[in-house]
Amino acid sequence: MTPTDLTVHIERGLSDLRDLVTLPSVSAQGRMLPETAAAVRTLLEAEGFTVHEVPGDVAPVLIAEAGEGPATLLIYNHYDVQPEDPLALWDSPPFELTERDGRLYGRGASDDKGEFASRLAAVRAVKARHGGRLPLRVRWLIEGEEEVGSPSLDRVVREQAEHLHADGCWWEFGAIDPEGRPVLSLGLKGVMCLELRCRVAASDLHSSLGAVVDNPLYRLARAVTSLRDEAGRLTIPGVLDDVRASSGADRAAVAQIPGDGQAMRDTYGVTRPLAAGAGYHDRLGLMPVVNVNGWGGGYQGEGSKTVLPAEGFVKLDFRLVPDQDPAHVLELLRAHLDAQGLDDIEIVELEAHQRPARTDAAHPFVQACVAAAREAHGTEPVVQPSSGASGPMYPFQAALGVPCVAAGIGNAGGRVHAPNENILRGHFARGVAFGVALLERLAAPPA
Repeated sequence: MTPTDLTVHIERGLSDLRDLVTLPSVSAQGRMLPETAAAVRTLLEAEGFTVHEVPGDVAPVLIAEAGEGPATLLIYNHYDVQPEDPLALWDSPPFELTERDGRLYGRGASDDKGEFASRLAAVRAVKARHGGRLPLRVRWLIEGEEEVGSPSLDRVVREQAEHLHADGCWWEFGAIDPEGRPVLSLGLKGVMCLELRCRVAASDLHSSLGAVVDNPLYRLARAVTSLRDEAGRLTIPGVLDDVRASSGADRAAVAQIPGDGQAMRDTYGVTRPLAAGAGYHDRLGLMPVVNVNGWGGGYQGEGSKTVLPAEGFVKLDFRLVPDQDPAHVLELLRAHLDAQGLDDIEIVELEAHQRPARTDAAHPFVQACVAAAREAHGTEPVVQPSSGASGPMYPFQAALGVPCVAAGIGNAGGRVHAPNENILRGHFARGVAFGVALLERLAAPPA
């Protein structure tokens, strides 16, 4: 079934997306979350899903089920979105789906309402091919807290495990590269966001006293420079000991990923790359990293002010890989700073940690997704053992033991989390075609 054959389902899916984008379901601000959950529930129930709602810390979590057959597919999506700020940088209203030159703009058009709408369209298409029957069991978890770190998800997945077991999980995002190749990601890095804080006095001092009073920004600089070497490799003692060795299938998948990061470097004008050539994808997907997100303290206005600041802070994030435990990494960080004589630097955890997760590239569910992508897109997919990004995949593997594959409709210019978030109409159509191919493949009786 090609996108041309799916036109009616694609257009209905875009109509669903248009309605969903009008709902400003911003979890960071608690806006329109119950209302959006209700809208999603209505769409699912119209397709025969039984839906029950589980209270979350921030927003309702929906768990839905429909169909019967030889396989069970779990789908994970979220209905919350990022804030629209800064509003002045949008070229059209953020909560109104607007088409320009084949792109559809709006908050959530890609992340994640567009993904949900394309998958629901695929379910409709498969039902239409089977006389209104869904020839496999589809279980769906849709939350409204992903953009604030999914604080309820681990609990909900563990408590609702009997309703979520499946042969595989179709994860909430994915991309199609500029050459039209679908990109499948088999894992996500963990993330740990921290703030290092240092105070040396009750108030700012005259900078002449720098001769006899230490400087908090210098101490923070010492701390930051001790965390990695010039090549970006973590230098905290013991932090790499738990890194899981990549499998042969993972290494083979990395070796076939096209490109060496040049497109990214060109897009963003990168002048100091840490990895290129054969090491680019290995570093991006399979190795941990620490990032400095922001630095504050002291005078930052025009001209000079001869002041010794009383305090300062640095914001960090660690991107972790299997089998690194964020809590253990935090312990190692504390011990490392203490050993450097930086025991006065306070470590503040900024939000819930997420643990890393990865599915082996040789898993049969991965191979089913690869075959479905090849069929729907007419080209060989790019298989990434892990995305360089993070998300709440770990509970699905730890509590359910389910393999996860991310495949979707994002694009390199999609501006996810930024003004003018968008998808390509053609990519939405291909996403529906992929969903149909995957569902049909899973529904086929085992050979």
